[in-house]
Amino acid sequence: MMRRALAAFAVALSAAAAPLSAQPLEDVTMALPAVGFPFTAGYVADGLGLWEKNGLKVKSIVVAGVGSTNAVISGSADFGQISGLSLTRAAAKGQRLLALVNTFDKPFVEMSIRKEIAEAAGFDPNAPLAKRAQILKGHTFAVGGINSVVHAYLRVIAIIGGLDPETIRVTAMAGDNMLAAMQTKAIDGISTVLPWPRKPVVEGTAVLVASGSRNDPPHLVPLAFNVLATKPETCEKRKSLCEKMGRTFSEAMTYIRDNPQGLFALLKKQFSNFDDAVLTASVDIIRRSTPQTAAVPVAALENADNFNVEARLMKPDEKLKSYDGLYTDAYVK
Repeated sequence: MMRRALAAFAVALSAAAAPLSAQPLEDVTMALPAVGFPFTAGYVADGLGLWEKNGLKVKSIVVAGVGSTNAVISGSADFGQISGLSLTRAAAKGQRLLALVNTFDKPFVEMSIRKEIAEAAGFDPNAPLAKRAQILKGHTFAVGGINSVVHAYLRVIAIIGGLDPETIRVTAMAGDNMLAAMQTKAIDGISTVLPWPRKPVVEGTAVLVASGSRNDPPHLVPLAFNVLATKPETCEKRKSLCEKMGRTFSEAMTYIRDNPQGLFALLKKQFSNFDDAVLTASVDIIRRSTPQTAAVPVAALENADNFNVEARLMKPDEKLKSYDGLYTDAYVK
């Protein structure tokens, strides 16, 4: 009897000491607007098993452009990695979401144009941004999504160049399709997130027109470029879920800042069709764009709102009077 009692006690003790990863994983659906390096924290969580470590089973789905925001609003996704522009624009329309994490605090967008077009126009890559932006006139650019942050970026750059953004022809495409369209000359340039616009620049077939990582333009920093957002009621009803998501993103962002070689290896595995030169340049930009804290600064949301207005995607009187209730740091402490 004593042996049986000790055996039962040992089994109970073992069960009580089981790690979080041995417990049932909590299913989560997360919407992404595209494939690209703004979502590096999620790729790191995938590659290092951070989701499982924190008790999560995350299914990531790509819903192009602002569709990812709509997926969270409609409830078809629990969370979304979306731009602060989409978050504030939705709030202005009465569709309020809650931002838990800010993974990038700079415009993580680049714009490139075919080299032959730049050479024919006498383009100077070292000229002031207002001068460089004039190369957009009369050309067709691919963006990751209409009215998305990368489309807004193109519009703002056009306005800085003295152009009417409505006169710039744009077409929405996925990253791989953009590169193919550049090669066939179906489009003239790309305005989207890394690594897509940088690849033809490294290969020598395109030139860089503008880069958020080079502070083009400088007045939009800090920026809530990519936030993890959900419905407010999700965290009210499932507080532990939001804690797990916030903890995972915080751990991934720490890894990004502290482990450039490990980050390169993870991205090389995820984006194996990109040259090392593209990935090396991108890793540097990713690390410089990753803030020291995962918390969402109110100034970054205000700049996102300003971005919407400058891009003429919102009217000035639609800008939010307050950002209270749109962000919290409760899950990244």
